[in-house]
Amino acid sequence: MYKKIFIYLCFSINTLFLGQNSFEGKIEFLYYKNDTTKNAYLVKEPFVRLDQYSKNNTENIEGSYLFNLNTKQIQLLSHKRKMWSIHKSSVPPVIKGECEVIKTSNTKKILNILCTEYIVRNKQEDIEISYWISNSGNYSFFYPMLNLWNRKDKQSVYFLKITDLKPGMMPLLSIEKQISTGKIISKLETIKIEKVKLKDDDFIIPKGYKKFEE
Repeated sequence: MYKKIFIYLCFSINTLFLGQNSFEGKIEFLYYKNDTTKNAYLVKEPFVRLDQYSKNNTENIEGSYLFNLNTKQIQLLSHKRKMWSIHKSSVPPVIKGECEVIKTSNTKKILNILCTEYIVRNKQEDIEISYWISNSGNYSFFYPMLNLWNRKDKQSVYFLKITDLKPGMMPLLSIEKQISTGKIISKLETIKIEKVKLKDDDFIIPKGYKKFEE
């Protein structure tokens, strides 16, 4: 009986995050760290595709990640080599010290979407990240995708320390700074959000791609 209740609760939580009213379309963003790279999410839940563009040509997609939020599987595509592989999540990242999460009263509109500022600060690591998080938008893919991906960069790790977010909320701008100097370390900035119906073919391995065997 308890096992059935547990399964039901897991299903309910998954349904909450991956609802029928979830966002479908394309989200473009820039990542600044030493140089600037363009990336884009294609979303049709439970599928998410992350395209990473060439540094020298923002129209050329170098690689892609294919996320299946139901099966918890990630596939990695190399378009230049026409190969694919299974992406394996590594061990959880280690954080020194404690992360302090602050929900501020600061708000502003980004791409005409009202956002609230959250700050995550870690004095021992000398890092503070300001997240401008959407108050609406039904971006229910973002948290499960980031949790599945298990990245070790501070932007991802610190965001997962914010525990009071409602399903569907996503940062549209985040700035990582060194506390002691105020120097910007990295920045993620959403530049375009487009609601559009996507093809199923966008989320499968293209024909002719060979599996990379380790």
